[in-house]
This record gives sequence, structure tokens and C-alpha cells, in this order.
Amino acid sequence: MAEGAPEPRRRLSLRGLLRTVHRDAGNLAVGLTLVYAASGLAVNHIADWDPNFKSYQSTHELGGPLEGEDQAVAERVLQTLHIPAKPSDVYRAAPNQLEITLDRRTLHVDTQTGKVLDEGEQPRFFLRLANWLHLNRGKKAWTFVADGYAVLLLLLAFSGMFMLPGRKGLIGRGGIFVLVGAAVPIAYVVLSGGP
Repeated sequence: MAEGAPEPRRRLSLRGLLRTVHRDAGNLAVGLTLVYAASGLAVNHIADWDPNFKSYQSTHELGGPLEGEDQAVAERVLQTLHIPAKPSDVYRAAPNQLEITLDRRTLHVDTQTGKVLDEGEQPRFFLRLANWLHLNRGKKAWTFVADGYAVLLLLLAFSGMFMLPGRKGLIGRGGIFVLVGAAVPIAYVVLSGGP
């Protein structure tokens, strides 16, 4: 090529454009895919476990009997255990058993021995947030994000089908995978009796 001559223009092919769109849409969808995939797995098994919270139990020894009115004993227990929350309920479950109910937490106090059983739930940080988003608890604003993600997935699906030419593409091996992928939900609906 002669020096100073203009560079030839590259021809933009449809497959090249599809590859670019597929790559960029795929990169854009990664974060949302992680959130939806993790949450989907968690929520699918909700009968086996709580995907939002994990349970815990711990015991504390306050050193001897706790005497006085129930509210006063409850305040002393909370102060000793450095729990700033206010209880929603304080009641006697038995003559020596004081129950202190807090948000997602209950303290079972043996007033005779000073032993406290602390039972509660702690949020599963990532999964609780992912489930909140996946189940659209954020409502209107998140609906736009979720719809945009669905459009991205459609774009990925369609651009992926037409990216490769020939036997590896839609008229060959790719087409077989598309048919198998489509057959899975159809077969499940037919075999399970549908809605």
C-alpha cells in the first residue's frame, strides 16, 4: 500500500456484529446472572432450608440467681449481654424461666441459675439480598431492571444462535442444542400434566 493512501474500510458483517453484541451483552449480564442464579437455586430448595436466614444458638452464664420483677431482670440481662435492642415481649414461661423476645431473637433466661440460652436468626448476607431482588421486593423500580435483564437474555439467546455459520451453527450442531434446550421445558410440562 502506498504511503499516505487511505486505509481500506473494513466491511461490517452481520456475524461480526452479532459476536460484538453477544460479547457485550454477555459481559453486561454477568452480575445479574450471578444474583438470579444464586437466588434461583436457593429459593428452589426453600422446603429444605431458609435461604434468607441462618439459625444460631449460644449460651451465656450470668453467674447466679436473677431476682426482681420481670422487666428489671430483662433490662439487667440485656445490659449484661450488651444488647441495645428493646424487647417486644417479656414473660414467664415457667416459675424459673423468663423469656425475652426481640426481633428474630429470643433469650431464654433461667432466673435460678443465671444461665441464658440465646436463640435467633441471622441474615444470610448475599443470598438475602439476591432473593429480595429476584422476588422483586423492590417493586416498581426493580421491575425495569428485571425487564432489561430479560431483554438482555433474549438478545444473548438470539445472537448466540446466529453467530456461527455452517455445521457448528444453527443448521448443524447448534440447532441440535437449541432443540434439546427447548425440549426440556416442553417435556416437563407434558410429563408433569402441566398447570
